[in-house]
Amino acid sequence: MGIEIERKFLVTSDAWRAQAARTQRMVQGYLIDASLVRSQTGTRCSLRVRVGGDNAWLNIKSATLGVERLEYDYPIPVADAERMLADFCNGVVEKLRHYVPHAGLTFEVDEFLGDNAGLVVAEAELRSADQPIDKPGWLGREVTQHLRYYNLNLLQHPYSRWSGREKAGE
Repeated sequence: MGIEIERKFLVTSDAWRAQAARTQRMVQGYLIDASLVRSQTGTRCSLRVRVGGDNAWLNIKSATLGVERLEYDYPIPVADAERMLADFCNGVVEKLRHYVPHAGLTFEVDEFLGDNAGLVVAEAELRSADQPIDKPGWLGREVTQHLRYYNLNLLQHPYSRWSGREKAGE
């Protein structure tokens, strides 16, 4: 069984760009309707298919909010993933993922595209939930506990449709 331990933050400037080691375009869709996962009455997990560069994965993640979640990730053929995205998904989330090393961690800075353009978040995968993070200056407010920043929810309620209050973090 896999356990993902991850914290998510807003990004406050472009200073990270000079430190990015590599960038990968990602497209992902969900094979379980987002409204079922959000309500947590219809299902207990999200089921996602993702294509990143020359690789693709099928990902199953517990539908819980917070730093620690159960996660299973399986490589699959890219052609299969592209077909699943086209045949089974009600839309996709597209982003550029930038890998930014800092103080022993690699921050994954997601720069969203399409209906979520303008939103930039950084995630850090940790060894334990209480692992300290040396936050770089470009890292802003933590949003790990805010459902609206999860990719599944960005598909249903994209950043372009957020109110001014939602964008301000209220």
